[in-house]
Amino acid sequence: MAAEPVPFAVTFAAGAIAGISEILTMYPLDVVKTRIQLQVGKPVAGQEQYKNMIDCFSKIIKNEGFSRLYRGITAPILMEAPKRATKFAANDEWGRFYKNLFGVPVMNQQISILTGATAGATESFVVVPFELVKIRLQDRASAGKYNGMIDVIRKTVKAEGVLAMYNGLESTMWRHVLWNAGYFGIIFQVKSLLPKVDTKKGQMTNDLIAGGIGGTVGTLLNTPADVVKSRIQNTVRVPGVIPKYNWTLPSIALVAKEEGFAALYKGFVPKVLRLGPGGGILLVVYTTVIDFFKQQREAAKHV
Repeated sequence: MAAEPVPFAVTFAAGAIAGISEILTMYPLDVVKTRIQLQVGKPVAGQEQYKNMIDCFSKIIKNEGFSRLYRGITAPILMEAPKRATKFAANDEWGRFYKNLFGVPVMNQQISILTGATAGATESFVVVPFELVKIRLQDRASAGKYNGMIDVIRKTVKAEGVLAMYNGLESTMWRHVLWNAGYFGIIFQVKSLLPKVDTKKGQMTNDLIAGGIGGTVGTLLNTPADVVKSRIQNTVRVPGVIPKYNWTLPSIALVAKEEGFAALYKGFVPKVLRLGPGGGILLVVYTTVIDFFKQQREAAKHV
């Protein structure tokens, strides 16, 4: 007998809770990642540059204060609930769709990758405005320009138009399609290789391992798209002027040409330190919430 499906509202809520748990734990690494990614070119004499993750952390705390590591967190917190909820709920719904479409009774590796990629594209439409606000607040050069999330939205819309809030949609789709395909595809593969467990602790350990490896692989795949996405969204659009960074693939080629291939992985260390363990946290919290719902549903049947 097939397992009773979990309602969409429950997968949505579980994803939201998982996302907020992850962002509260890992946000400072995201600030550091963005600062490093927005550094363009080689160091210039007299201009302070971040040498690495530790150097960036120490300079932010020394020069701007510890609270700066949490600057811009309002937008991600507001974003994380719909973003992660959409990620997991869309992954679940697209999984059912593709299994029916291809006549596959159970999930396999190929369907996991396809489902993750499609869920990533779906998630992108929710994420873009929040990402733009977050990046402009995190940028050191914009520190005195904006007074908070609402101020970023107001000034961006006034100077660039309402559609400017969706600048970087194409690059965001690349980023999320690649990460989700790697994340959900690897989770399926790793779980199939891990020993089967029948305890809550064992399941949590397997989820941490699978989610951590999935988050790491997803980060390897999508960091070049993330680097150019940060630059595209941090560029103020001027009517009649074509931005230096505009579309993903040409921007990747431009960064590689001007700064070297390694520049496409700027901010990789703080990013993978966030999204590796963060991927594990996401999966553990999501699975825990889903399991809790299933237990409550079963208990209700016997009342």
